[in-house]
Amino acid sequence: MSRLAVTSEENRAMRVSKKAMAEHHQAIVSAAARLFREEGIGRTSVAEVMQAAGLTHGGFYRHFDSKEALVAEAVTAAFDEFVEWLASRKEKNGAGDAVATFSERYLSDAHFKRPGQGCPIPTFGIDLAREDQDARKPFAEGVERLVAALADGMRGNSRQRRAAAMRRLATLAGAIVIARAVDRELAAEVLAACRGPESEKV
Repeated sequence: MSRLAVTSEENRAMRVSKKAMAEHHQAIVSAAARLFREEGIGRTSVAEVMQAAGLTHGGFYRHFDSKEALVAEAVTAAFDEFVEWLASRKEKNGAGDAVATFSERYLSDAHFKRPGQGCPIPTFGIDLAREDQDARKPFAEGVERLVAALADGMRGNSRQRRAAAMRRLATLAGAIVIARAVDRELAAEVLAACRGPESEKV
């Protein structure tokens, strides 16, 4: 076999290897974003994340230096899901509809019952509150991005829209935190109280 042919095979193998590495990396981040929201960051081990991603535990350090590095990417990825959904909805139906639908879905039974697919604020906010500033940075950036996305659908000047978006997000996230921590009857009451026009005046 000629040297040219060998080089071609080597290049193809390298491309496949890089593609596989990227796919594995994404699988790890996706699994972590889900498990950390379902079980909590502290209660979820690296081994559990790797198993959920369909990979061996030993391969973790080819992708991340530490669990903290994985947490940072998982937090960002979880916020990406919601920011991108809002952007897509806004493009199709307008910013006002995007915010209204976001609020409706946020307080739905589906979101309440599925923290692993839900907003990262109610779960990661509790886990990261006691961590240092570096650990909280991806979370703070995610909140800022989500507030900015919601503000596009609010009325008033830029300052008023930002304040309204913060109020809306705080109400929604707070409702889910409380609802998930109490019995089903009280949870339903909390979620119902935060729906509708009256809650938007807060």
